[in-house]
Amino acid sequence: MKVFCCQHDIVWEKRGPNHAKVKSLLAAANIPRGSLVLLAEMFACGFSLDIPAIAEGAARETEKFLADTARELGVFLLGGIVGNGANGRGRNEAVVFSPEGREVARYCKTQPFAPGGEAAAYEAGTGPILFNCGECVVSPFICYDLRFPEVQRPAGKARAQLLTFVASWPDARLNHWVKLLQARAIENQCWVAGVNRIGSDPQFHYSGRSLIVNHQGEIVADAGDRECVIGAELDLAGMEAYRRDKPFLADLRPDFVVREARRV
Repeated sequence: MKVFCCQHDIVWEKRGPNHAKVKSLLAAANIPRGSLVLLAEMFACGFSLDIPAIAEGAARETEKFLADTARELGVFLLGGIVGNGANGRGRNEAVVFSPEGREVARYCKTQPFAPGGEAAAYEAGTGPILFNCGECVVSPFICYDLRFPEVQRPAGKARAQLLTFVASWPDARLNHWVKLLQARAIENQCWVAGVNRIGSDPQFHYSGRSLIVNHQGEIVADAGDRECVIGAELDLAGMEAYRRDKPFLADLRPDFVVREARRV
């Protein structure tokens, strides 16, 4: 199983240029068919609170772009989009399309970023999901979710093999991003892939550091601060052998992990 992270600068609130940039980067990366490819949080518009300007409308342009690109490249493609929620609020979602262009999973961010106003503009999701990507069990998350290990714990309890994080994580706390991705891998004995953006928006600057981390917290791929695609092959057999040899997850207190990850 191979996973790739596409790290790029995002043009503020303009779908077309962002679709074109992603398509160009992925086409040049020679990604093997059947791989999982990750795009950043709100990759087609940037982290905006202007729901009417950026939410998917009737044409569902960004969803169609994801479906068409997944089909064209023969990959599983996971990207961050803005859906429509209740009472005029948005839904910060990660949507996955199969190599056939079919939607296979849709996750809504459990922890909107209240300090940045997101909790007022976006409704919260209801918790983790699991989906099968080839032979790999994946659980997707979004940005601020990373700060809350209890959000990922149900996925760890369900033996997810890969946790993915799509993000717009600013420079000011970039060292936290790196350490928290490693921590989530170590405590859940699984692979972790996090894709961040680069560039600037009206509020923040972003320096990337998209990472792929193995089940022992070791960084196996690092995008640095450039526009690029990084990838790695996940050693799932080695991960499962490690889990059998060090069965830490078997000691999880079930009364402390009360929520179940929903399979889709």
